[in-house]
Amino acid sequence: MRPMYEVFGLRYATTAPDRPRRENFLPGMDIHEGAMPLDYYVWVIRGNGMEVVVDTGFGPEQAQKRGRQLLASPKAMLARIGIDAATVQTVVLTHLHYDHAGTLGEFPTAHFHLQDAEMSYATGRPMGHGCLSAPFHVEDVVDAVRLVYAGRVTFHNGDSTLAPGITLHRIGGHTGGLQVVRVMTERGPLVLASDAFHFTENRVRRAPFPLVYNVGEMLEGFRRCEELADGDADLLIPGHDPEVRRRWPAVSPDEPDILRLDLAPLR
Repeated sequence: MRPMYEVFGLRYATTAPDRPRRENFLPGMDIHEGAMPLDYYVWVIRGNGMEVVVDTGFGPEQAQKRGRQLLASPKAMLARIGIDAATVQTVVLTHLHYDHAGTLGEFPTAHFHLQDAEMSYATGRPMGHGCLSAPFHVEDVVDAVRLVYAGRVTFHNGDSTLAPGITLHRIGGHTGGLQVVRVMTERGPLVLASDAFHFTENRVRRAPFPLVYNVGEMLEGFRRCEELADGDADLLIPGHDPEVRRRWPAVSPDEPDILRLDLAPLR
């Protein structure tokens, strides 16, 4: 029998509620006024004797520097579902931006999974351009390089299998080597899209987020994510969309920021 997994979304930070919509689309792709804030997540896959953490978020230093509201540290959020970051064995890094690959030191026993192209991108020629390097925190990238030298990183080149029922897929677009995670659940193949699309609206309208390395890859990535989810939009989880918190059920009324993404949306 094919393994099935539970998938949790842990909202650990957010932006000011009045963040303008226009900041979430390439110029000319949206003419509407209004607010459209970002939420920040780390994700957990649990089942088949495994606990996989997807991304490691950021801490108070980057929150202050970048004007983000840190609701709780990623480590604290994990503890609220019974996971000790110090004992986590497997971490997938979708990419190396500050909000996805910070706090690496909180996972001292973990082995990390990253695309070849992402490490090349984050340490190579593109980082000579400020508009591309700005979303990285250089100390996070250096920490990731140290993990390589410590033998704690497995590199992937395109599509690969992490475990039965969990696969990794290079999408690119947003960064040189962004990857998404496809997870088998009771309701079908769930795709943790991370920043392949920040908002569902980016994907539905084919209106890219403005922080992009390769627009063509980002657009093709929308289509690829849809294919990975077998065409079911309710199995596609955007990286930063507040609608996720409104649509998917929380684990309990006391934990509104911890969501069960493997369950059917509420609406």
